Amino acid sequence: MIRPAFAAFVAPARAYPQIWRLLVGLLLALAVYLAVIAALFVLLFFGLGQADAGYWIERIGAANTPTATLLLLGTFLGMALGPVVAARALHKRRAGTLIGPGGMAFRDFLVAGGVVGGLLGVSLLIWLQAYTPDPGLDPTLWLRFLPLALLGVLVQTGAEELLFRGYLQQQLAARFASPLMWLVLPSLLFGIVHLDPVGAGDSALLVVGAAALFGLIAADLTAITGSIGAAWGFHFVNNTFAIIVIATKGAIPGLALYLTPYTIADDAVVSRLILGDVAVLLLAWIVLRRILRR
Repeated sequence: MIRPAFAAFVAPARAYPQIWRLLVGLLLALAVYLAVIAALFVLLFFGLGQADAGYWIERIGAANTPTATLLLLGTFLGMALGPVVAARALHKRRAGTLIGPGGMAFRDFLVAGGVVGGLLGVSLLIWLQAYTPDPGLDPTLWLRFLPLALLGVLVQTGAEELLFRGYLQQQLAARFASPLMWLVLPSLLFGIVHLDPVGAGDSALLVVGAAALFGLIAADLTAITGSIGAAWGFHFVNNTFAIIVIATKGAIPGLALYLTPYTIADDAVVSRLILGDVAVLLLAWIVLRRILRR
């Protein structure tokens, strides 16, 4: 049964719920995303020349310096813009309808971020009993980059929430009554796009499973609150810890104050810690469900 808050969230999508519109909209969103990335590369080529541009493109892929990581996070502006363009062009609705009521979304963002931040802080203290982190950025340089880093993570997480919980979940809920379609399907797709068999090695499928689980949690929070605010706050704080506070070597280390003493390819360690992260995600979800239920 769809809750009143979620029904109101989905209502703008009901005017044009046809699946062909959604499929074309996803293709349009992908095209916008790729166009923004292409525009960045063109600017690098014209601004730096072919050799230097190729060097920076490699660094963006590795995300191992502050500037390269900020450029990588900046490419998500295209992912954020894509569903906005698709919603307007294919479904005749405004960008704000992808978020939900502004005041409520902002409050839910803060509440979810606070709960997740507290639990991740405790989790980090437990982690420190077993591991000693390696230094990342110099603290002075880290503080200098911190405002832009937070903005970059805000853009990256907001883009994913707009696409998966705002656009895709809304449009599927407008067309199908079954939660298998509007709750589970977008979450599985969210997990699949996190597949990295080269970087994550034997842990790749476990990473996909953890991402899909997060997708389910974010989709459920959206369904019980009627906005993407809680999912975005959850996502933002989680990624802030993983990208800015302490990053896993081989993932996105360029903006982190500290680095893990192991790499993302250390399967035995990473697999065990992912299970711990999953436990924290589930605990945060249980707490937020009780606090935010409407």
